[in-house]
Amino acid sequence: MRKFLVSGLVLVVLAGLVACANSPQQLSPVPRLKGSFAATGHGQVVQLQVLDGRSSAVLGTRGGLYPETSTVSVPGTTLLPRLSEQVEKALRLMGFTPASQAGAGAPRMTVTLAELKYQSPKDSLYVTEAAINAVFRLEVEHGGRRYSGRYSASLEQKFGMRPDEEENNQLVSDVLSDALDRLFRDASLGTLLNGA
Repeated sequence: MRKFLVSGLVLVVLAGLVACANSPQQLSPVPRLKGSFAATGHGQVVQLQVLDGRSSAVLGTRGGLYPETSTVSVPGTTLLPRLSEQVEKALRLMGFTPASQAGAGAPRMTVTLAELKYQSPKDSLYVTEAAINAVFRLEVEHGGRRYSGRYSASLEQKFGMRPDEEENNQLVSDVLSDALDRLFRDASLGTLLNGA
């Protein structure tokens, strides 16, 4: 009788661990610009729009035994204000004044989060690695000229233990930050915003 009770307890604990290991994660990343940018502006107003162009808030899955239940998501309502804050900060560091509305002759700039992905191997019982990727799309119009670009960053991370929400938040934040840095280090951006 005691042997059956112990076996039953072990099964309950194992089932609980598997369910916990594969529960969904809703992340709340905080991207941060990591460097300084060339100050090419002189206070000019830039009409700015920051968009979430993803088709879904779901980034992917953390893999494991039941990957369909281990989704990783980042709601746009949480992420978009933080992205906007960093984009505005970068423009100010470059010497420009971001605004939601501007005069007819002002440059117009749109930054769109085009992709944000998180994927772990689906054929493994344990979550041992993840590939994270972010892509921003830039569109600028000024003085009859148009400019567009795509800026991406990626990270492949291996784990000794399955990552919790805090660790995944940091990883996704780092990738978003790297992609934003690449966007604002594009020398063509400052040149076009200046009308040169």
